[in-house]
Amino acid sequence: MASHIVGYPRMGPKRELKFALESFWDGKSSAEELQKVAADLRSSIWKQMADAGIKYIPSNTFSFYDQVLDTTAMLGAVPARYNWNGGEIGFDTYFSMARGNASVPAMEMTKWFDTNYHFIVPELGPDVKFSYASHKAVTEYKEAKSLGVDTVPVLVGPVTYLLLSKPAKGVEKTFPLLSLLDKILPIYKEVIAELKAAGASWIQFDEATLVMDLESYQLEAFTKAYAELESSLSGLNVLVETYFSDVPADAFKTLTALKGVTAFGFDLVRGTKTLDLIKGGLPSGKYLFAGVVDGRNIWANDLDASLITLKSLEGIVGNDKLVVSTSCSLLHTAVDLVNEPKLDTEIKSWLAFAAQKVVEVNALAKALAGQKDEAFFSANAVAQASRKNSPRVTNKAVQKAAALKGSDHRRATNVTARLDAQQKKLNLPILPTTTIGSFPQTIELRRVRREYKAKKISEEEYVKAIKEEISKVVKLQEELDIDVLVHGEPERNDMVEYFGEQLSGFAFTANGWVQSYGSRCVKPPIIYGDVSRPNPMTVFWSTAAQSMTKRPMKGMLTGPVTILNWSFVRNDQPRFETCYQIALAIKDEVEDLEKAGINVIQIDEAALREGLPLRKAEHAFYLDWAVHSFRITNVGVQDTTQIHTHMCYSNFNDIIHSIIDMDADVITIENSRSDEKLLSVFREGVKYGAGIGPGVYDIHSPRIPSTEEIADRINKMLAVLETNILWVNPDCGLKTRKYAEVKPALQNMVAAAKLLRTELASAK
Repeated sequence: MASHIVGYPRMGPKRELKFALESFWDGKSSAEELQKVAADLRSSIWKQMADAGIKYIPSNTFSFYDQVLDTTAMLGAVPARYNWNGGEIGFDTYFSMARGNASVPAMEMTKWFDTNYHFIVPELGPDVKFSYASHKAVTEYKEAKSLGVDTVPVLVGPVTYLLLSKPAKGVEKTFPLLSLLDKILPIYKEVIAELKAAGASWIQFDEATLVMDLESYQLEAFTKAYAELESSLSGLNVLVETYFSDVPADAFKTLTALKGVTAFGFDLVRGTKTLDLIKGGLPSGKYLFAGVVDGRNIWANDLDASLITLKSLEGIVGNDKLVVSTSCSLLHTAVDLVNEPKLDTEIKSWLAFAAQKVVEVNALAKALAGQKDEAFFSANAVAQASRKNSPRVTNKAVQKAAALKGSDHRRATNVTARLDAQQKKLNLPILPTTTIGSFPQTIELRRVRREYKAKKISEEEYVKAIKEEISKVVKLQEELDIDVLVHGEPERNDMVEYFGEQLSGFAFTANGWVQSYGSRCVKPPIIYGDVSRPNPMTVFWSTAAQSMTKRPMKGMLTGPVTILNWSFVRNDQPRFETCYQIALAIKDEVEDLEKAGINVIQIDEAALREGLPLRKAEHAFYLDWAVHSFRITNVGVQDTTQIHTHMCYSNFNDIIHSIIDMDADVITIENSRSDEKLLSVFREGVKYGAGIGPGVYDIHSPRIPSTEEIADRINKMLAVLETNILWVNPDCGLKTRKYAEVKPALQNMVAAAKLLRTELASAK
């Protein structure tokens, strides 16, 4: 019985790639040094999987930014603004597409399906000249082979690539992206030919869009693509991998009929209904890659339950055609529990990170082959029982409070009346300026937090240092003449981790890092039990910051849906129940902030769109409880307390009515990287009466926009939004930027707002 891993984390246990990338971007290391770090990481990953007994080991899943951008490079689909002149795409062009440069902005970035991972959205049109411009897939296959590891090269499938793309600027929005299929397939053929020549016997195409609601013409594109590739794929075993949800019946029928395909991979953790389709008709003689080990979460697999599932599948496809696999790439989970010596022993026994999941996959494969490791299975069963029966998991008082059937939680006054009351209190100018919350995290600031955690400095010294940092941030904002201030969040390394550390029911890792994009890593908390707030979490810092200025100071909180979606969530109760528990905890904090004199409170819901199920039939239920959770947090505040929220880097147009239903007073939202497509919903007649700040510049790029460029963006917004509701702000928080970039960018932002205020006043 064979075993397979869809993909593996790239950062390494010590985030080696993160620091190598940042050193390269800062000009402190060379391309050769960056490549050396990457090669060492790849080597260790391949060796680890080979040593664990995995048969089908992936290659070309390592990326310096993301796998969709890698595919864009492979296809030579570089937008003209980057002045690429052909040939093999190097780091300069690659990272300019991802991050922008001094002259031109980056490409749009959005979420990878319903995960917190991001990808760079391809910009395509009828005039794109595709060419084979990155040989990465072949190079990495040969690299692994030279180390004695025969891998399965992984490519983003051609149809999924096009379905994840967008029409380039200047191209009609109705341009049929799938019409480019005939232009990209010749390049896929070249890649396939080189892989075959290098000795590859398997190839994996990730066609995850097959789990979406697709039209018949989109499904026909899969049939067409693989029919066209059939002769090129002759002599290869071909795996088409899907993940993150059930495969719909019509897509399953299309998938299993594809020409030249010998194996199909399914997520049987999030796609349990797919089991019925498999039992009802998987073509004979085909391989089934059964994704029974969860690649999205960190809970130890229930090995006995998985073995029962696998044995039922074995009876359908035969033991020689069944392969035990992860449900998706392990990119979405932490690297190795070995790096967590301080994690609570009991909780640790309930967990499996990527390295442990590799062992689980192989243990299941061996058990199916009659070589069951009884001790391993027995220890797993003990851990499963421990988690189920632990008194640490359940808090009856919390469960009773969060039983919210029939409740609605809406503020009594409508948003227009609230904004009038707030304006009388805050007295803000038109086009008020603000930022999203965080300011740059300096080396000195990180040192202070690190030393405090290690107990090398006292609490008194820590508080003094953080207050000094807040004072600097407040002073800077006053000098820049920003209207509504933030305290910069110097006490927080990560916003979800910060709140989770102060809530019950959460556990934390020291090194459980997960890649979000490029060099950006997050360390998701683990929600293992019922959630409540024992004590105030931010009141001290917010009131300290407000005491330093007469301008409004925003209280900064993370919303319940974002905490949920950016954590590893317990899988022993419905997600909405956990979300309601978090919402009630945040509600306590909001009301304490108001009592302390904080009149503007931002409750970030950056991940609300991210959690939207992939199938439309499931949207309404999710949006109902997600929006309700947000309303719970602020239902009890006075009309004069202004509630802000923030969302970033997703397509919001399809949920705009749910955003309105959140009933926030002001929403700030990503806009600049996505060609301002958010504004199109307002052009199409959607009425929005609350305050709104579509981001005026991209903070994920080091590029500093000019005053004129920002003013032009604001004017485009004023063409579709009322002047009295428009706010001026960056796309997202400024944590990842340097002060040398932040100061001039904000200076230009404020100057643009003032310029337009003057023009609007003179036009009256």
